[in-house]
Amino acid sequence: RSGSRGSGRGRAGPATASCRKRAMGAAGRSGYRARPETTGAAMSALIVHCNVPDQDVADRIARTLVEEGLAACVSRLPGMVSTYRWQGETRVDAELLLLIKTTRARFAALSARIVALHPYELPEVVAVDVPLGHEPYLAWVAEATASRH
Repeated sequence: RSGSRGSGRGRAGPATASCRKRAMGAAGRSGYRARPETTGAAMSALIVHCNVPDQDVADRIARTLVEEGLAACVSRLPGMVSTYRWQGETRVDAELLLLIKTTRARFAALSARIVALHPYELPEVVAVDVPLGHEPYLAWVAEATASRH
């Protein structure tokens, strides 16, 4: 977290399109095939949490992560209020929460990219395993984040 985060709220803007709809659409299309190594127990999906100070930062990080293939989808949740301890003080700030869908294989690169793009001195980058889920969606996450050679 930065020492001076500012108290201004970023404009939330319209809700983002549902990642689930895109994945379901892809799974339902004729010819869509999940790669065998991305299904079942071999699939290692993650949801990464990252708080950001405003909509501009959220948009920049989300677009970069998706365009670079580090995330399949980034959902933005506006209206978050974080209470935290920083540099000996208790602080309260408005933030947006990014829910970033990726895989375990892409986490290190994704984490490094977030840290490079983020304005906070100590950004939150916390991954939660997704042990179960709708197989076509999980296959889509893996396919969308597959390393590009």
